[in-house]
Amino acid sequence: MKTMAIVGAGRLLGLSLARQFGKHDFQIALVARNEKKLSEMKSELEHDGVKASYHIADIYDKDQITSAFQVIYKMYGDVDLLEFSPTAGHYRPTSVLELQAEQAEDAFIGNVVAAIRCTNQVLPSMLKRKSGALLFTTGLSAIYPNPQMADSSIAKAGLRSYISNLQTELTEKNIFVGHISLGIFLKAGTGELNDPESVAKLWYEKYSENRYGEEVYPEGVTHETVIR
Repeated sequence: MKTMAIVGAGRLLGLSLARQFGKHDFQIALVARNEKKLSEMKSELEHDGVKASYHIADIYDKDQITSAFQVIYKMYGDVDLLEFSPTAGHYRPTSVLELQAEQAEDAFIGNVVAAIRCTNQVLPSMLKRKSGALLFTTGLSAIYPNPQMADSSIAKAGLRSYISNLQTELTEKNIFVGHISLGIFLKAGTGELNDPESVAKLWYEKYSENRYGEEVYPEGVTHETVIR
C-alpha cells in the first residue's frame, strides 16, 4: 500500500483527495493545524474504508512540519505522494496599491517557503528510490496576476516557478510533478465542476496517467471567468 501525505488537508479538497486516492489503495496522512477537523476527517475516511491518520502542524512552523513528517515516516515508511494545498496567510487579500511588505512576506512564507519545507521532507527518499510524486494545487492567481489579491498573487506566482523548476529537474529522475491551478470556488456536494470530488478525480487521472506539468481547471478558465 502506498502512502499519500496531504498538507493543508481540509474538508473540501483535502477530504475529497483522501477519498479518491484512498479507494485506489493509498493510505492517507492528513497534515493541518486544526485537530478537531482532522479528527473528524479521519473518522469519515475510516468509515469509508480508507486507512488514515492525522498530524498537527502549522505550515508556518518549520519544527512542526519536521515533527509531523517524522511521525509519518515512523508510521508508514516512505511517503510516495505529497499533495500541497494549504490556505495560507494571516491577512485579508490586499490590493497592490495597499500592499505592505509584511503582507507579501507572510504570503510568501505560507506558500513558497512552506512548499519547499514540505517537499524537502519527502524528496530525498524519492530521489533515492527514483520514484514518487509531488502534487501542488493553487489558485488561478498563480498564472493570472490579480492586483486585488496582490499578496497571494505574488506568492503563488513564486510557487508556480518553484513547481516548474522541480519538474525540469525531476522528470528524468522518474518523479512525477504536477500542478493544477483552480479557477473555481469549491462547494461540496454539487456534482458539478466546482465540486471538490471533481477536482480530486482529475488529480488521480493526472497522476495515474503521468500527465506531467501544469493544468488550469476548468480548462480555458481565466481570472475573468472564474466559476462560482
